Amino acid sequence: MSTTTRSAGSAESPRGGYDAENRLPPAERGATVIPDRVVARIAARVASTALHRLTRLPPAHAALTASGARATTYDGTAQLALSVDLPYPTDLAATCGQLQREVAERVAQLTGLDISEVMLTVRRLVVAGRSARVR
Repeated sequence: MSTTTRSAGSAESPRGGYDAENRLPPAERGATVIPDRVVARIAARVASTALHRLTRLPPAHAALTASGARATTYDGTAQLALSVDLPYPTDLAATCGQLQREVAERVAQLTGLDISEVMLTVRRLVVAGRSARVR
């Protein structure tokens, strides 16, 4: 009479457990798919944080609204489109360039995606110290 013992973590386990002896390499285990809307939300948050740091304005500054973002992902690569408000006066070219670089680096770091493009649209310029439009 023979008995077969199954451990709780074996591949033969009725619970479908993990088999430590026949471990697959990470590339063969599968992939994590991050939806476009999640990548867009990450990009918007990163852009907002970077913008407030670059312009030295507090995050609670009412006149600068949160960034709008869209993302398109395909095969491990993402393209981002951001729309932001910038304070006036500011060096637009330098601020936009730095914002694009920081968003691309940080989103790539957080998601593991290669960021091929960060398209930036400046919605409006906000005069520092004014919360409403003056006529």
